[in-house]
Amino acid sequence: MTDQSISPILELQRQRALLQMEYDADKEEFRRQTEAVGMRRKVKRGDAWWPLRMGRTYYNSLNQFCIEVYRTSDTEIEHNFEFGRPVVFFRATADGDGTRGSRHTGAEPQGKLKYFGFTATVSFVDGDRMVVALPDAADAVALQAATDAGVQLSFDETSYRLMFDALDRTMRAKGRLAYLRDLFYSRREPGRLTFAPMRFPYLNATQQDAVNEVLRAKDVAIVHGPPGTGKTTTLVEAIHETLLREPQVMVCAQSNMAVDWISEKLVDRGVSVLRIGNPTRVNDKMLSFTYERRFESHPDYPQLWGIRRAIRELRAHRRRGDDRWHQRMESLKGRAAEIELRINAELFGEARVIASTLTGSASRLLEGMKFGTLFIDEAAQALEAACWIAIRRAGRVVLAGDHCQLPPTVKSIGAMRGGLGRTLMERIVELHPSAVTLLRMQYRMNDDIMRFSSRWFYGGRVESAPEVRHRGILDLDIPMTWIDTSQMAAAAPGEADSEANPFREEFVGESFGRINKAEAELTLATLDDYFNRIGRQRIVDERIDVGIISPYRAQVQYLRHLISRRDSLKPMRRSISVNTVDGFQGQERDIILISLVRSNDSGEIGFLRDLRRMNVAITRARMKLIILGDVPTMTRHPFYRQLWEYIEGLKAACHQQ
Repeated sequence: MTDQSISPILELQRQRALLQMEYDADKEEFRRQTEAVGMRRKVKRGDAWWPLRMGRTYYNSLNQFCIEVYRTSDTEIEHNFEFGRPVVFFRATADGDGTRGSRHTGAEPQGKLKYFGFTATVSFVDGDRMVVALPDAADAVALQAATDAGVQLSFDETSYRLMFDALDRTMRAKGRLAYLRDLFYSRREPGRLTFAPMRFPYLNATQQDAVNEVLRAKDVAIVHGPPGTGKTTTLVEAIHETLLREPQVMVCAQSNMAVDWISEKLVDRGVSVLRIGNPTRVNDKMLSFTYERRFESHPDYPQLWGIRRAIRELRAHRRRGDDRWHQRMESLKGRAAEIELRINAELFGEARVIASTLTGSASRLLEGMKFGTLFIDEAAQALEAACWIAIRRAGRVVLAGDHCQLPPTVKSIGAMRGGLGRTLMERIVELHPSAVTLLRMQYRMNDDIMRFSSRWFYGGRVESAPEVRHRGILDLDIPMTWIDTSQMAAAAPGEADSEANPFREEFVGESFGRINKAEAELTLATLDDYFNRIGRQRIVDERIDVGIISPYRAQVQYLRHLISRRDSLKPMRRSISVNTVDGFQGQERDIILISLVRSNDSGEIGFLRDLRRMNVAITRARMKLIILGDVPTMTRHPFYRQLWEYIEGLKAACHQQ
């Protein structure tokens, strides 16, 4: 079947079937983990807080009943709770001898876990404090009375339901949505305006091209931004210019963090943003443009709050056969609805940008709203079905991202093989190359670090800006280094070919990942040595920052544990970040160390075969990149073989100088 003859309806039906496979696999995995995985494992993965301290209860500006909860242990673990995620509460019941579950940090709850019979939703997270919206005020009574209570992430039915609904709606669509659907599945050229290019002196040539192409597009445009090329700067300018031609636009992204980032940059540019949902990074600046904060700050809100309180009191004192009760209730409800509509009309009328996650674009607050232009940032990380949730509100679509970096998360192997991981952005890049502008000038990395990524992923088209081309920390330093742990193992007498080889990977539990403790120790020893070469006072004075990346969460947590106990790194601890590849998406550091972990005789490298992850990892470094890994294991794959040879070539060239 040629691309010209693809039936959009059949393709969307296939997408729906793949999404159903993903839903079934995800739900089964969640059920299995809930039953089989111990609570300590969930806490260490960041999927649970236990034990909890309960805080105050109150009604928020959305009239939801909320409870504050506080994490009391394992506060160093990076958790996965964020706005909009469903959660369930549990408590440790008495075990066989009548005692309660242990509250000792690091202990597994004794006895059985009893789950409360409701699902709640995260409304707000700030460090170790979380606000959870409960379905009913009565649920809080049981929670506050519980001892040894905890909270864990629940299976996210809502996101799947919204994606299924979006696909169904798109298949049935008429009008503009049907036009975009058919366009995105054919090679028919998108509509385009023609005008002389506008100049934006503070942007480089390809950034200016991208903004002009966004303004010319009638249907769709794509800003393809490789690492360090200023995608966000370009997108903010494109949004600003669009707002000179349209009264309001919508800006979405897959994750709350990405929405926060683009929203903050728009506010810095002087654009009025209304953020639907709460931010992941909590500070006054971020909170100031959220819907909830704006709603609560409106002059009419105290009056609305008083009426809502009167409604709750009236409900609590209802008397049978009291006709006046119904009249009073209807009157109060009518006044509350009138004030709420008036506040919303003002808030949405003042905002030039409405910002939300893709699933957040289905919020009841946006009911009936349409936008001339929808901007989707980090579009290469979003499932196609999620994009259609927001596209139904738009006349045209601008996607920004990089399909050579992190892909969407797909848990079902069958769904992945069937193509669920192929994004709408990838589809449009392939079918409509004329709609794509590649940003070609990068401002982050030393040229030697950038060049390998440019050749492998971008056809050598990405170049380094002159001001960063030769950036470095030490004179005559090699910007990229690969420390071969197989050589380290060989240096240990009698261990290189034995089971006792300390640099072999270990498996630390189902779905938790792999670990290489000797490699972790070597990673920190390498960092210590590099700090000594730089000079520790200089690191503090110049605020040189470091990122340590590992693809495996178990290795990340082990590295964090080692750093907390290593006295030599104590003065620099604040400048060192340790995280997975996903955790470093969109970030950069002066020095990056990557612990690859994998070391085995069969050359198995697991999901390190997804080269887009390694593209993210190696392009986080501004001036120095150090890779630690077993060369014989890794270089059976052609990408890692070429990367090793490239780094060895840099070393040879440096020695010749």
